[in-house]
Amino acid sequence: MRVLRVAVGAVMGTCALSAAPASAQFFLQSKPMAGQPVKGDEPGIIGSPMPDATPDELRAGLVWTMRAALNVAALQCQFEPTLNTVRNYNALLADHRDELKGAFDTLSKYFTRTGKTAKAGQTALDQFGTRIYSSYATVGAQRGFCQTANTIGADANFTPRGHFGELAEARMQELRNSLVPFGEQRFPRHEWRDVALTRPRLDTICWNKKGEWQAKKCGVSTWPDLPAVGIASR
Repeated sequence: MRVLRVAVGAVMGTCALSAAPASAQFFLQSKPMAGQPVKGDEPGIIGSPMPDATPDELRAGLVWTMRAALNVAALQCQFEPTLNTVRNYNALLADHRDELKGAFDTLSKYFTRTGKTAKAGQTALDQFGTRIYSSYATVGAQRGFCQTANTIGADANFTPRGHFGELAEARMQELRNSLVPFGEQRFPRHEWRDVALTRPRLDTICWNKKGEWQAKKCGVSTWPDLPAVGIASR
């Protein structure tokens, strides 16, 4: 009977472990990236400043910036499939389609209103989108960014429709913080320094028949002194 209880407990434990979703973990302890909620008018939060924007227009800017950032993650983080950045982004487009369209329409009206002409407004809108994508292109902080985008994308899947903007306000600063490179937090990191290595000149003129360096002909040797080695004759 005791053996049976142990076996049943082992099976239940295995099922519990298998039910937990897999998640990529690059470090034993990652840097906390959490930040304060934002409104959209803070420096460096959205693609570019939106002067004279209303609260609704700023919220639209946050929504569109968050969508673009998760799009970058879907493209940039495929090196680790367990992050599910592609799947999360596709689900985001489907679940929050109406809110995303509303945000884009609001942004279009904002740039039309603030631009001198319709063409200037369209150009400003295009530049706004381009700057968002450029601001999330990262190499040194790729792991931290991808981990953070993974959790935000997963939360977006469980965010009720019509409330994606609230998620963007709550998590945008966190996503921006993840663009700063951080490594392992549990153990101290080592600083590696490049050491310039030199090699001796191998010109025949710099060596005599005994394999000794000829300082008079080639200057002071920058190579450590080694025992003389005779040059084999052909």
